[in-house]
Amino acid sequence: MGCENYKNKPITIRKPQIKDGNQIFHLVKKCKPLDINSLYYYLLICAHFDQTSVISELDNEIIGYISAYINPHQKNTLFIWQVAVHPGVRGQGLATKMMMDILRRNEVKPAKFIETTVTPSNQASMSLFGKIASKLDTNLQKFPFFTSDLFGESNHEEELLLRIGPLNK
Repeated sequence: MGCENYKNKPITIRKPQIKDGNQIFHLVKKCKPLDINSLYYYLLICAHFDQTSVISELDNEIIGYISAYINPHQKNTLFIWQVAVHPGVRGQGLATKMMMDILRRNEVKPAKFIETTVTPSNQASMSLFGKIASKLDTNLQKFPFFTSDLFGESNHEEELLLRIGPLNK
């Protein structure tokens, strides 16, 4: 994708549709260090979690994606599962714009907290969620969550739980 002229073109931010699953799958492949899930996973996200997830498009190509859901064990918590932004448009605030789009939705209004998991080495995600907490003028807390031993022999880094809130809507 040639994203050089992206600032002069409109970016559409919207809820995902089932037909977007394949493009999302290929976007995530370009977004290291994200874990790549199956294409089936992305189709399900588009089908079942479209009200709490978001995509961004430029010239009919998906350049941004966030999967999220309301935690069934904590109905006041929006869990952000995956954030992907095409390498050619990073650093322009697109992830923040997508997050704010989700937070404005009626389906998310009851949420008082945002949670996500992030590996300590993923500085881009750590920075993003720090900016979100600052923009929302609320707290960001970090807790141990998925320790590396839970991932078996995969050598997966631990995942910290980041909790933003309470949200002052």
